[in-house]
Amino acid sequence: MNFIRTEIPDVVICEPKVHGDTRGYFVETFRQDKLEDFLGFKINFCQDNESKSSRGVLRGLHYQLVPSAQTKLVRVIQGKVLDVAVDIRVGSPTFGKYVAVELTSENKKQLLVPRGFAHAFVVLEDDTIFAYKVDNYYSPENDRGIAFNDSDLGINWQVDASSLNLSAKDKTQPKLKETNDLFEYGINYYE
Repeated sequence: MNFIRTEIPDVVICEPKVHGDTRGYFVETFRQDKLEDFLGFKINFCQDNESKSSRGVLRGLHYQLVPSAQTKLVRVIQGKVLDVAVDIRVGSPTFGKYVAVELTSENKKQLLVPRGFAHAFVVLEDDTIFAYKVDNYYSPENDRGIAFNDSDLGINWQVDASSLNLSAKDKTQPKLKETNDLFEYGINYYE
């Protein structure tokens, strides 16, 4: 497994080694020991999630408040998405900035989205299957979001806005500057 820090160093691309031959391929998609060695702290994933979506579906920007904050390790099993992580840690030098990575069933890349970031993805191919691990259980009372089309964020979703398909909740999320439900930079949310 190869780990690559992005422009926002806390967001990490994980590239597994793919072993392929005429029979197909084998890939180790997760190694807790190697990930923890790279990150420098313990992480305990406790819930796996999977969704299937059509082209144009946008899910996010979502996050959960403490004590239910989540780290996500996301990947595509079938299809293609543009995956986005937005820094929502007040005081961070990259506050309000985002990382966007194309995840596909072909490139097998994964993205580690740490606590303190809002997460979203837009589906770029029909019948895309998206899977992710989280290190805290889903908590409806701590569930929050940021508007996907917040002009201050300026995210290029690579899909025409008229083609996007969003949930009712995601259509009405507040802009980043309209919410006080954020994280503080410099606090260790893993203790």
